[in-house]
Amino acid sequence: MADMQAGIGPFLGVFLVAHGWATGMIGTVMTIGGIAGMLLTAPAGAFVDASKRKRLFIIVPGVATVLASGFILLSQNFWVVSLSQVSTAIAGAAIGPAMSGLTLGLVGQRGFNRQLGRNQAFNHAGNVVGAALSGYLGWKFGLPAVFWLAAAFGVISLVAILSIPADAIDDGVARGMAKSEKGDGQVSGYRVLVTCRPLMILAACLLFFHLGNAAMISLYGLAVASAKEANPAVAVALTMVVAQGVMIVTSLLAMRVAEQRGYWILLLVSFLALPVRGVLAASVISQWGIYPVQLLDGIGAGIQSVAIPGLVARILDGTGRVNAGQGSVMTAQAFGASLSPALGGWLAQELGYPPMFLILGSLATVSLILWVWHRGALEKSCKALSAETPAKRKTAHIGTPKAAGAG
Repeated sequence: MADMQAGIGPFLGVFLVAHGWATGMIGTVMTIGGIAGMLLTAPAGAFVDASKRKRLFIIVPGVATVLASGFILLSQNFWVVSLSQVSTAIAGAAIGPAMSGLTLGLVGQRGFNRQLGRNQAFNHAGNVVGAALSGYLGWKFGLPAVFWLAAAFGVISLVAILSIPADAIDDGVARGMAKSEKGDGQVSGYRVLVTCRPLMILAACLLFFHLGNAAMISLYGLAVASAKEANPAVAVALTMVVAQGVMIVTSLLAMRVAEQRGYWILLLVSFLALPVRGVLAASVISQWGIYPVQLLDGIGAGIQSVAIPGLVARILDGTGRVNAGQGSVMTAQAFGASLSPALGGWLAQELGYPPMFLILGSLATVSLILWVWHRGALEKSCKALSAETPAKRKTAHIGTPKAAGAG
C-alpha cells in the first residue's frame, strides 16, 4: 500500500525539472495539492467515524492515487499536474484516518499502540522496497516504469484489504465510542475537537514542524541532483530508502518507549531532529550527505508515525470522535506541509539551497517551545502506557463525553 499511495509523488520534482519546470512552480503545484488535502482531512475522518464500510475509504482513494500519477506522465501541463496533486492529496486525506480507524476497530485501545508499531514498521518496509525498486526501474527504464510498479502494488494492496472480514471491525471501538450505563454507545459533539486543549497543542506543534519538514526530502534530492552529484532518480530513491529504513527500526522502538516512558519524550526527540537536520542539509550537499540527513528524517518521522495516532486515540477515547480527531490533527500537519514546498522552492530559487535548509530547519524551534511550555497540560495524555490500569484508560483525558459538549 505504501507504494500505491505514493505513486510517482516522491519523483515528481526531478520529473518536472527534466521537463523544464523551475523549483518555484514545482513547489506551487505541490502546495495546491496540499491545500486540497488539508481542507478535506478532518471531514474525511468524520466520515470514517460514521461509516461502517471503512475498507472502501482505503480502496477507492488508493486507486485514485495510481490513476492521478498516470495523468502526470501523459501531460506536464500546469493544470493537469495540479489536478493530479489535488487527487492524490484527497486520497491521502481519507486513507490516514481510515487505516487508524480500521486498526482501532480490530484490536481496541489496549492493543492499538502495539499494533500501530507493527503497522508502521511494515509500512516503512514497503516504502523501502518501493523506493529501491522505483529508483532502479526509473534509472533503467524511465519514470513510466515507476507508475506501473505503483499500479502493481495497488492490485496487491486491494487484495490484502479485501481479505480483512468486514465483521471483524468493531465500528464503535473504531471511533472510540463511550458506553453509557445502559450499554448504549455515546458520541460527543464536534465541539470537542476545538475545545480539547491537549489536541490543540499537539496540532500547533505539528503545524510548525511540517512547515519546515515536508519539503526537505524532495528539495534535498533536487539539491544533490542539481549539483550533479548523482543521477536524479537514484538521488531521490536514496533519500527515501535511507529515511524509510531508519523508520522501520524507529517505529518499533517508539512503540516500546511509549509503553515505558510515554509519548511526551518521544515527540520531543522528533521535534529536535529537524533543526539538526537542517544544519546538516545546508552543510553537506552531496550523495554521501543523504545518509545523515535522512537518518534524522527517519528518526523524526518514524516516531511521529506511531506516537501521533496513539496519542490522539488516548486523548479522545470515550468521545466517539477519534478518527475525526485524527483528521483534525492531520489537517494541521497538512497546512504546514502544503505551505512547505512553496516556501522551500522559492527560498531555494532566491537564496540558494543552504540558506533554505537552515530556514526550514529553524521552524521546528517553535514546536519545541510549545511542547516544553505546555508539558503540564499534556502530562496526563502523554504518560507511559504501563503506568495506567485498564480502568484508568477507559475514559478520555478531556472529561466525559457529556462534559465535552454535545453540540
